[in-house]
Amino acid sequence: MKALFIGGTGTISSAITKPLLENGCELYLLNRGSRNETLPSGVNIIQADINDEEHVAKLIENLTFDVVADFIAFVPAQLERDYRLFKDKTKQFMFISSASAYQTPLSDYRITEGTPLSNPYWEYSRNKIACEDYLLKQYREQGFPITIIRPSHTYDERSLPLGVHGSKGTWQVAKRMLEKKPVIIHGDGTSLWTMTHSRDFAKGFIGLMGNIHAIGESIHITSDETVTWNQIYQIIADALGVELNAVHVASEFLAACSKEDYRGGLLGDKANSVVFDNSKLKRLVPEFVATTRLDQGIKETIKYILAHPEHQKEDKEFDVWCDKVVRALDAAVSAVNG
Repeated sequence: MKALFIGGTGTISSAITKPLLENGCELYLLNRGSRNETLPSGVNIIQADINDEEHVAKLIENLTFDVVADFIAFVPAQLERDYRLFKDKTKQFMFISSASAYQTPLSDYRITEGTPLSNPYWEYSRNKIACEDYLLKQYREQGFPITIIRPSHTYDERSLPLGVHGSKGTWQVAKRMLEKKPVIIHGDGTSLWTMTHSRDFAKGFIGLMGNIHAIGESIHITSDETVTWNQIYQIIADALGVELNAVHVASEFLAACSKEDYRGGLLGDKANSVVFDNSKLKRLVPEFVATTRLDQGIKETIKYILAHPEHQKEDKEFDVWCDKVVRALDAAVSAVNG
């Protein structure tokens, strides 16, 4: 198989690259080269900015692919560019959309690929929906061989999967746990959520590459394990070897008093219970099974982050904000009880 990844160094795509190469795939990555130092040997690099369409067109002029996958497209104009570049150069075009595009709030907590797409809370999700609409139109009218992939919350060893964190990453929450400070959990922590390790996601994705039955289809790739946010934070605290000091805060309150996009990321995503039905994926990729249980994956992540100081980025602004929120709640309780 000959494949081209646009991007190729993120949480999802990095996990796909290594097993593809081990199985003899001729893999090309098209990116600006800013994060290629950790790539495994055997990858063919096309160093360019995908937004420089004319330059990219020249670089791929004599190349064709079995699969082209765009991991970094977020708005329809970027897919329009991809269509112009690859309409005659690939047997399958894979677009990484998002499970946050599914109906919010849900009419049924069980999500299938037939669940309507609608998210009034998050522009990111609405843009992904618009991208899907454009690609489906090209498939129906022009025969462009698309496959739409919808990941949910996917993580790897470099970052903890959390509901509420700052703009500089997730380390500050772990640091607060280690310092025995209160840690904010949105809502009452009982809503259901699905975490998927990137290597499990990779199994499903690779099984859909070159799969004729995936052409024209939309498929989500997630674990079958469902946990509550209380369980997620407890798992992280257990992996750190500390007691969890949890403070539950209404998602609406967090969205109202933060500079972060908690309206989109919480109200439009993580504040809702989600349980994914992976029957379609398993029908298309019969060997797919997610084998990394969350507590196992979190232990790996904690071990890796503690051993790599470069992933321990402090976020003092977020830390101060957490303390302010906790104090505001304490003051509210005192005011009511007083």
